[in-house]
Amino acid sequence: MSNRLDKPLILMIDEIDTLVGDTLISVLRQIRSGYDIRPLHFPSSIILCGVRDFRDYRIHSDKDKSVITGGSAFNIKAESLRLGNFTEDETRTLFLEHTTETGQVFEDEALASVWNLTRGQPWLVNALAYEVCFKIEGGKNRSNPITQSLVMEAKERLIQRRETHLDQLVDKLQEERVRRVIEPILTGEIFEENLKSDDIYYLVDLGLITPERGGALAISNPIYQEIIPRELSYTAQSGMSLKAAWYIDKNGSIRVHDLLVSFQQFFREHSESWTEIAQYKEAAPQLILEAFLQRIVNGGGQITREYGLGKGRTDLFILWCLPDGTYQRFVIECKIVYGSREATISKGLDQVMRYADRCGAEEVYLLIFDRDTKKSWDEKIFNQIIEHQGRKVTIFGM
Repeated sequence: MSNRLDKPLILMIDEIDTLVGDTLISVLRQIRSGYDIRPLHFPSSIILCGVRDFRDYRIHSDKDKSVITGGSAFNIKAESLRLGNFTEDETRTLFLEHTTETGQVFEDEALASVWNLTRGQPWLVNALAYEVCFKIEGGKNRSNPITQSLVMEAKERLIQRRETHLDQLVDKLQEERVRRVIEPILTGEIFEENLKSDDIYYLVDLGLITPERGGALAISNPIYQEIIPRELSYTAQSGMSLKAAWYIDKNGSIRVHDLLVSFQQFFREHSESWTEIAQYKEAAPQLILEAFLQRIVNGGGQITREYGLGKGRTDLFILWCLPDGTYQRFVIECKIVYGSREATISKGLDQVMRYADRCGAEEVYLLIFDRDTKKSWDEKIFNQIIEHQGRKVTIFGM
């Protein structure tokens, strides 16, 4: 075709990284073989589209029984370009095009929620828009404004259905190079001997993580932040015989203190066996806790998670909706004991109070996980109430 055209031919190959092994090797070698006969007898330029940078290809050759990571097939790359996220203004503009066309308005809180939940990730932005405007009954009526509550309902639907994009995200979590980066982010700790720059670049290219100021790494957006621990704890959650009614009063309020008392005993009885089979062993305490809470809270509230590499903690915010439309707010901070228990508690108290103040929490909890296998459970288990900065903080050790 190239020699019949009066202009250079540009070829685009989408989802190139769905090819694997010898098939991918064959395609790359064909591209390489035509490189020096351009543009008369071969496309002048070829665009390979996929979710990974070219440098991240690890091609296993069945024929040669080896892994190919470089060579002449790779040195013809001119440039790597990444389709970035929408800005907040671009996200708003996209949604307002719907308003222009249909007359249906978005409340400011709804637009803010879309941005906060997605951070402009293109698939998430469009999926939320489609769900809230064309799937949810309240949003399908163009005379109804799109509210924040409708956006949150759409978010929950996407997560529960595990749409294709989200399902692919979950599948990536099983890769060892992904685990090496995600696990310390979940725990808030830094395992420097495990972190590799190639792994970090790989996750940035996938859109899973975002470098923050000062070099810190964080999950790219709150929807991913919610999906990752949910999926990693799904097996544990499925095996828990818990009923929300055990912890909910007749007036509809939830007793988080009683819930954590039960969790403390549950963790004592089951954590060792569950940690043994977990892929993310270092994050097992946090994941077991989140599975336990999700099982109860999912019916009438929501859990917001905050974690990041080097933060030294995992923060959970429970927002529980009461029958009269008001809310209960609870903050739970998880810390792993490194060094002395006293130092861990002291640091945790300051951290959890800052988080509680930001969330407006009415009850504050600090969970201390001691993973020293030489200690007995009787040494690890304790309950304590401390007055700190004028607030009562309940501490559970385990």
